[in-house]
This record gives sequence, structure tokens and C-alpha cells, in this order.
Amino acid sequence: NKGVKPDVLYMSATPIPRTYALTIFGDMDVSTIKERPKNRQKIDTFVKKNSEIKEVLQMMYEELKAGHQVYVIAPLIEDSESNDLATVCNLRDQMKLAFGEKYKIDIVHGKMAGAAKDIIMDQFKNNEVQILISTTVVEVGVDVPNATMMVIFDADRFGLSTLHQLRGRVGRGSSKSRCVLISDSDAKRLEIMETVD
Repeated sequence: NKGVKPDVLYMSATPIPRTYALTIFGDMDVSTIKERPKNRQKIDTFVKKNSEIKEVLQMMYEELKAGHQVYVIAPLIEDSESNDLATVCNLRDQMKLAFGEKYKIDIVHGKMAGAAKDIIMDQFKNNEVQILISTTVVEVGVDVPNATMMVIFDADRFGLSTLHQLRGRVGRGSSKSRCVLISDSDAKRLEIMETVD
């Protein structure tokens, strides 16, 4: 076991089972990073109910007014007859109602062609798009320091490691960042994210 203590919780930045298994049982060294990269601040995380959406929209408006950008995450791309979860398409319409007159809004998801995704991601990186609505395709490999807020709808539908990865898309610059988890259920599990850095 290479000195791994059973009472210690280990969290990999990239939760890949094979890599995790190799660090615990294989012949692999483990590096522990105990502090954030220079100039990065803690990300404030909040759990909100759907009934508190006006408060969330106000928080988003504050970030946008300050010249920052916002990620909005949905579990689905389009409507499904079997449930009433938030979708990328519905959220685009809602965000356009709230912010469309002042800010550019676009979407990205896994069913889009790679070239189309790249164009939109470049526009977001260049602050030509201020609100990016997406599925979890932005979970890894996206670095936009000016994005300071992450809003995740139906957050109870995601695992904690996915929420941790998504939250890691913000807080990449020197500005204070926020992550809002919206859900009407499973609040106790989601509240862990408010206390775990």
C-alpha cells in the first residue's frame, strides 16, 4: 500500500480510475500540492434552490457588469419527455431573456462538430461571448481566467468529482470566483462542495 493511510481521503484532480489505482497500488510516486497556484483565490460555492433563481441571476449580473464571464451548465442538450431537467437549449432561451440585450450568449455541447465547438470556445476565450451554456464538455482542458462564475443546473444529477472538475473551470485568474449549484434535492450531498476546496 506504499504507506497510504486508510483514514485519509484522496482526491485526484483528474478522476481517472486507472491512474488512481496506479497511485495507490502501483509503482508510482504521488505528489501532493498543498497550495493554490500563485494569485488564485478560493472559489466560493453556494447551493441554491430553483426558487432562488432571481438571486443567482443577480450574482451573474454582478460578474458580467464587472467585465467577467460566466459558464452555465445543464445535464441535457435538449428536452426529454421523461423528465423536466434543465437543458442547454432551454437555458439559452432563458439567459437570452435575462441578459440577451447586453451580453453575447452561446452554447457548446458534445453533439456539435469539433470545428464549431472550437470557434465558440475561441470566442469565449476572447470575451466575444460572455455567457457560455454547456454540458460537461467544458469539464477539462478549458482555461479562461476571465470566467469567474460557474452556474450548474440540476447539480444533483452530477457526481461530486464532476462538480469538482466543473468548478475548477473558474478561479483560474486573480479575481474572486463563485460556483452556484442549483438543485431542489440532495442538498446534504451538495453542501459538501460548499466546504471542500
